[in-house]
Amino acid sequence: MNVQTVRYKLHVAKTLLDTGMIEPVRPDKAVRALSALRRWGPTPAAAYAGSAIRYPHRAAIVDERGTLTFEEAHRRTNALANELASEGISEQDGVAIMCRNHRGFVEATVACSKLGASALYLNTAFAGPQITDVLAREDPVAVIYDEEFAELVRDGAASRMRFIAWSEPGAHGAEHGAHPSDPLLEELIARGDTSDPSPPAEKGRVVILTSGTTGAPKGAARKQPDSLEPVAALFSKIPLRARETTMIAAPMFHSWGFAHFTLALPLASTLVLRRKFDPEDTLRACAQHRATALALVPVMLQRILDLGPETIVRYDLSALKIIALSGSALPGEMATRAMDTFGEILYNLYGSTEVAWATIATPEDLRAAPGTAGRPPIGTVVKLLDADGREVPSAQGGRIFVANEMMFDGYTGGGGKEIVRGLMSTGDVGHFDAGGRLFVDGRDDEMIVSGGENVFPREVEDLLADHGEIEEAAVVGVNDKEFGQRLKAFVVPRDGIKLDEEQIKAYVKQNLARYKVPREIVFLAELPRNATGKILKRELHKHPKT
Repeated sequence: MNVQTVRYKLHVAKTLLDTGMIEPVRPDKAVRALSALRRWGPTPAAAYAGSAIRYPHRAAIVDERGTLTFEEAHRRTNALANELASEGISEQDGVAIMCRNHRGFVEATVACSKLGASALYLNTAFAGPQITDVLAREDPVAVIYDEEFAELVRDGAASRMRFIAWSEPGAHGAEHGAHPSDPLLEELIARGDTSDPSPPAEKGRVVILTSGTTGAPKGAARKQPDSLEPVAALFSKIPLRARETTMIAAPMFHSWGFAHFTLALPLASTLVLRRKFDPEDTLRACAQHRATALALVPVMLQRILDLGPETIVRYDLSALKIIALSGSALPGEMATRAMDTFGEILYNLYGSTEVAWATIATPEDLRAAPGTAGRPPIGTVVKLLDADGREVPSAQGGRIFVANEMMFDGYTGGGGKEIVRGLMSTGDVGHFDAGGRLFVDGRDDEMIVSGGENVFPREVEDLLADHGEIEEAAVVGVNDKEFGQRLKAFVVPRDGIKLDEEQIKAYVKQNLARYKVPREIVFLAELPRNATGKILKRELHKHPKT
């Protein structure tokens, strides 16, 4: 082991110790917890088994149905795993999960872990044909779904085992679209054997679907890690601590929401979950449960800020130490406004479903350079490469490539992302500033050539987002007879404000080069987005004036 590796291992160890996850415990409990870890490995199964031993009466999950302790969650997931096994689900089988954020999502995930089954997470915003196509391609043996999605999964799940994770009281039945014979997870749990199932010979995989913003959603397969080193990378930048409380408002079927579920496991954190996002209810829940961390996507933060200071101040958020963001671009103006409102507690992760994470911006980064994606955490390498795969000077900019321990194994339907010397493409282009902070300039396939100049929409979008009378904006490239291509902007004004197209063009011209001024400005009430808040630019390209 060389000196660099030793230093890295020591840094990881210190980072994990700083979280407080390792603390003195009764010898008999320590032995039992270590035994669970040896049996299951660093998996959700081991985490719930170990926390049930060490902190049996600590709240594990809080949702609309109430609170489950770690002991209750462990016994319930044992019962569920044993019943799913008796239904015919075996090690390495695939199980599709289409659930909102609630106990059923967590319990289905942990039960799959205890069985060694692979969990496939379905996007709750997908249309029925998309669900059918994904299920046909991935071919899981079972589908666990919330009853409200019965119609969406009906065709794709017709020949598979089906189980209902969440049903409103009195709503279970064929008249609501569910198959009358589909059992509730609660029924399986009620009759299941609560003793530990036998650990699988091989850990199951996790398959998270890409957002599908530029095409059909793909399944990104990732093995469960063999150590805690990957989570140490995030802990090195985002100061989550053991036995605290995290509210996950970001969808858990998405990489960011799922990441916070994963981070909570070794910390024995309490998870506060709500099935549907409401900005004021999110603040209310954070205040009620004294949440120390809140996981959001940027559009959720925007909706919270739009409540206004008079509403926000009603809620005691003094326990909140971290607002963690990812999933889409964070405009610098929004970052500054959020920190002015909530304090220096904002953290923004840049990554993708395929590479997991690349960089994390701390509050210090966001104050010094609003709009930055931050710096790589420990164990992560980020390089900028040109079209030929050669590294370019940081300030010059280039395609963003990443290496870390959690890069995906490839798409389940075949293929993967471009890899150069062990580094994987994010599909974005960017540059580093003098302080070593990364800025993402845009998608590498969004660059347009206008009058011989390379233009990325992201720079114009960030400028428009800084305008005091603009709520948000998106920019796309369109054909132009004179320049080859030009930009077209879609702008959402702030409530009650009337904006003029020429005024916006003049604003861009005052701040950027002439060839970056949009040819046309279209005013919209809102931008089209997917469930995780990403803007659907393919829908903007279909706009009748484009």
